[in-house]
Amino acid sequence: MLYINGEWTDSSKGTFQITNPATGELLGEVADGTREDTEKAIEAASEAFQAWSSLTAFQRSDYLYRVYELMIERKEHLAETMTKEQGKPIRASRNEVQYAADFLLWYAEEAKRVYGEVLPAPRGDQRFFVLRQPVGVVGAITPWNYPISMLTRKIAPALAAGCTIVLKPAEQTPLCAIETIKLFAEVGIPNGVVNLIPTTDPSEVGDELLTNQAVKKITFTGSTEVGKTLAEKAGSQVKRISMELGGHAPFIVFPDADPVHAAKGASLVKFLNTGQACISPNRIFVHKSIVDEFTATLVERVNRMKAGNGLEEGVSIGPLVDKQALEKVNRQVTDAKEKGAEAVVGGVRLDQEHLQNGYFYAPTVLTNVTTDMQIYREETFGPVAPIIPFENTEEVIAMANDTNYGLASYVYTNDMKTAFHMFEKLQFGIVGINDINPTAAAAPFGGMKESGLGREGGKEGILEYLETKLGGFSI
Repeated sequence: MLYINGEWTDSSKGTFQITNPATGELLGEVADGTREDTEKAIEAASEAFQAWSSLTAFQRSDYLYRVYELMIERKEHLAETMTKEQGKPIRASRNEVQYAADFLLWYAEEAKRVYGEVLPAPRGDQRFFVLRQPVGVVGAITPWNYPISMLTRKIAPALAAGCTIVLKPAEQTPLCAIETIKLFAEVGIPNGVVNLIPTTDPSEVGDELLTNQAVKKITFTGSTEVGKTLAEKAGSQVKRISMELGGHAPFIVFPDADPVHAAKGASLVKFLNTGQACISPNRIFVHKSIVDEFTATLVERVNRMKAGNGLEEGVSIGPLVDKQALEKVNRQVTDAKEKGAEAVVGGVRLDQEHLQNGYFYAPTVLTNVTTDMQIYREETFGPVAPIIPFENTEEVIAMANDTNYGLASYVYTNDMKTAFHMFEKLQFGIVGINDINPTAAAAPFGGMKESGLGREGGKEGILEYLETKLGGFSI
């Protein structure tokens, strides 16, 4: 179903099917939104904007807080929907629903903290006032890998700021979006404030969001390739845009770090969501003096990982999202092995009887990885850990920064001087120092270089949806 102007409606185009990537099971059919449906949703959001933005911050906060309470109440249902539709293990799905709820709670609070300013003026008869006001209608495009938390990370600050929103979820995970938007409908969010357009034609829906002059801002999470196209089109209207794009995260282990502890951390963050996370480490740099011990521990932990349907007990590796994702991972591993890398564990597709209907790839550790391999240069988005030894600090800084991406990075060291030096020198928007989860609703999230523009989360997140207006008064 589409959600437009407070009503669940069908699409003239019909429906499309959603299947479980672990089993191939048909989960349901979803209305296939069109450009015309998107235009109607934008019109509804535009009409609702004046009334919604005129509510007090406390009133908007109350709506968000009530959605937060419902999300916590429905956590298990939302998590099961996510595991069936996206594939991640149920425990990870529960964690994501909590993370999604955190954004609702945080921005319910931040709605009341959008402050103006009084500035000193150079003339005695002059006064300067700064006012922050909502930008207007927002077009939001969200990914499949975190299909609920990426919704609330955009919807919550937009609504808190006083904006209205039209959301296009990833075509792979519309059921998660529908179940999330049902919460907003249930608390009685005014008609037109939140609108949902699932579609199998993201280019048409996206183009309407980009070219319709009623839409004042685009927020996008997805690939760098698509992000560049969106930025070009938004630029033709000088339309505001914020983007969280691809990553190619380095994971750096210095010789003073405990290699066993570091390897445990690497295994947790590398294989999170089967490696399908933009902050997942893609290049693991380990000092040559401890690389053998690190590798042995990582291999031991990877060998214990169980692949399967995320609803089953003990499963830690779910399926990749679709056939194309599986083929990409296999292509990178094959290329690496042909150029001299060794798959010390994994390196193959998993197609045993209970896995044959899903898109499973074995959790993999590669050694002897070199700079001419695809996996060294390209984001993998899969369960493959390439290990590269290094000799000194300046060498590893150069290797880590040798990428067009700049989202997340990780450093393991017990030396404070090294820690601060790396924090300053790494060209990434996020640096985790002995920390594999440097994210929270209260913290700004975003990247440098081709990993994006702007920030989500924290106090910075709501600023992305606000205009700054100066008033000069002569008295």
